[in-house]
Amino acid sequence: MASPSSEDAFQHCQGLSLSDLESGASLRSRSASLSSTGSSGRLQLRHRVAQLMACVEDISSDDEIHEEVSRTLDEAFLIWGKKLKDKWQEFRLHLVTWNVGTASPPPDVTSLLQLNSMGPTTDMYVIGLQEVNSKITNFLSDLAFDDPWSIFFMTVLSPLGYIKLSSVRLQGLLLLIFVKHVHLPFIRDIHTHYTRTGLYGYWGNKGGVSIRMSLYGHTICFMNCHLPAHMENTEQRLDDFEKILEMQFEGEDIPSPLDHELLFWFGDLNFRIADYGIHFIRESINNKRLSLLWEKDQLNMAKKREAFLKEFKEGPLQFKPTYKFDLDSEVYDTSEKKRKPAWTDRILWKVKNLSEVASKEGEFPEEENPISVTLNNYVSHMSYGISDHKPVTGTFKLEMKPLVSDPLVMLNPEGEWSAEHDVLIHYSAAPELPSSAWDWIGLFQVTFKHVKDYVTYAWVEDDEISSNGNSKQVYMSASEIPKTGEFLLCYYSNNLQSIVGISEPFQIQPSQTPIEKDVPEEESSWRQKPDNPESDGDSENRKDI
Repeated sequence: MASPSSEDAFQHCQGLSLSDLESGASLRSRSASLSSTGSSGRLQLRHRVAQLMACVEDISSDDEIHEEVSRTLDEAFLIWGKKLKDKWQEFRLHLVTWNVGTASPPPDVTSLLQLNSMGPTTDMYVIGLQEVNSKITNFLSDLAFDDPWSIFFMTVLSPLGYIKLSSVRLQGLLLLIFVKHVHLPFIRDIHTHYTRTGLYGYWGNKGGVSIRMSLYGHTICFMNCHLPAHMENTEQRLDDFEKILEMQFEGEDIPSPLDHELLFWFGDLNFRIADYGIHFIRESINNKRLSLLWEKDQLNMAKKREAFLKEFKEGPLQFKPTYKFDLDSEVYDTSEKKRKPAWTDRILWKVKNLSEVASKEGEFPEEENPISVTLNNYVSHMSYGISDHKPVTGTFKLEMKPLVSDPLVMLNPEGEWSAEHDVLIHYSAAPELPSSAWDWIGLFQVTFKHVKDYVTYAWVEDDEISSNGNSKQVYMSASEIPKTGEFLLCYYSNNLQSIVGISEPFQIQPSQTPIEKDVPEEESSWRQKPDNPESDGDSENRKDI
C-alpha cells in the first residue's frame, strides 16, 4: 500500500499529462495579454515544473505512476528537443588532403569528391594539396594564371553549381574552397594567410596556408599544413605547427586560428609510427590489425602530452597508412630506402569551448554549443596512384544555430531580358551593409567558376538610375547583354570582399532582330569595360561611403 506522501503525490500529479506539458509553450502566447515581457507565462510554467519536481521527490519507483510520469517526461523532452533542432541548420562539408608529389591532376576524381554519393548534397568542398609543382617556370605561370589543379577542380565542380569561394597558395601548398551558390550571401569576412617554416621561416617548401570566414555568423578556419619529414623530427613538427598557429593572421584584426569557433587542421603532417620495425608494421597492415599501430603513432602520442593538441579531435584510423607507395600502385615502397608506412596525411578539427556531452545519468550542460561537428566518413582512396601518398577525405555534418539568416542584398532582374534593349536590375540593401562606391553587380552564367568569371557588370553608383530609400535600380547596356542563356546576378561588396546577394537563375531571351556587329571606334571605346571591375574608374571619385 502506498505511503500517505505517495498518495498525495499521485493526487497532485495525476493531472499532469503530456498535453499539460505541451501547454507550457502556449503559456507564453497566452501571457502576452497579461505582460508585455512574457514574465507571467514563464512564472506559471516554472510553478508547474516546481509542482512536478515535488511530485517526483515523493514518488517511489514501485508506484504505478512512476512509469507514467517517466514516459510523459520523455515525450515532452522529445517534443522540445525537436522544436530546438528545427531552428538549427545542417551543413555538409567534404574535406580532401592530398600530397600530389608535383603530379598533374588525374583523369577522374568522382570517388575522391564522392560525386556519385546517394547521401545528402555536399554544401562545401575544402581541398588541401601539398607538393603542387612549384618549379620556377610553373610557379611564375601560376601567378599570372590559375594553376592546373585549380582549373581542374573548377571544371569539375562548376557545372554542379559550386563556385570557387577562395584560394591561397604558398609554393607547393594550395588550399581551395568551393561552395554551393545558395550559401554565398551568408559567407562573409573571408581572409587568407600563409606562414613559411622551411629554412627557418625563409622558404615556403614547408609551412601552412589558411582560409577563414564567417559562415552563417560562425567563425571557421581551415588550415592546410606541410610539416617537416623524417622519423626523428617529431619535435620540429610540433614546433612548426605552434609557430603557424601563432603567426596566422598576426597583426590583422582577425582572431587567431585557435580562437575561431571551429578550426580544421589537415595536410601532410608527416607524423610517423615510432619504435616498431618495418616488418612488424607491414605484417600488422596485411593482417588488418591496424589498432596495434595506433598507440605508436607520433601524432596520437603527442595529443596525449601536448596541451595545445588535446582539444583536437580525429576520426579512427581505420584505413591503411597512406605513405609511402610506389607510383601507380597499392604496393608500399620497394625502393632502396624502403620507408616505413605511416599515417602522414591527416584531418583533425577543434571546436572552441566544447561543452561536455550529456552524461548517461541524464545531466544536461547549462548551455548548448552554437555549433557541433559530426564526422560521417574518414577514409583514404587507394585507387589514386599519381604520387607516393594516397589522398584522405573527411565528410562532416555541421549543425549550427544560424546567426545570419537574411542576405545583405536582395536583387532580381526586372522585366524580360534580351540583347535588344538596355536592361534593369532592382536591388535593396540592408541598412547594415557597409556600402562602397566600388560595389558592383555582375551578370554570371549559372555555371560560373569564381567571382571574376562574370559576363559583364554594372557599378551600383555609376549605373544607378533610380533610388528610393534602400530600394534602387541600375541598368546594363544592351551591347553588353549575351544573346541567350541562363544567368545569375550577384552583388559584390568591396568592403566585405565577398558576394552578399544573389538572384534566382533567369533566362535571357533570344534576340528577334539582328544585333549590330560593327560599332564605330569612338562608341566602342566607351562601351568597353576592363576585365576586373576593381581596376576601373578614378580612385579619387570612388571612396567608401
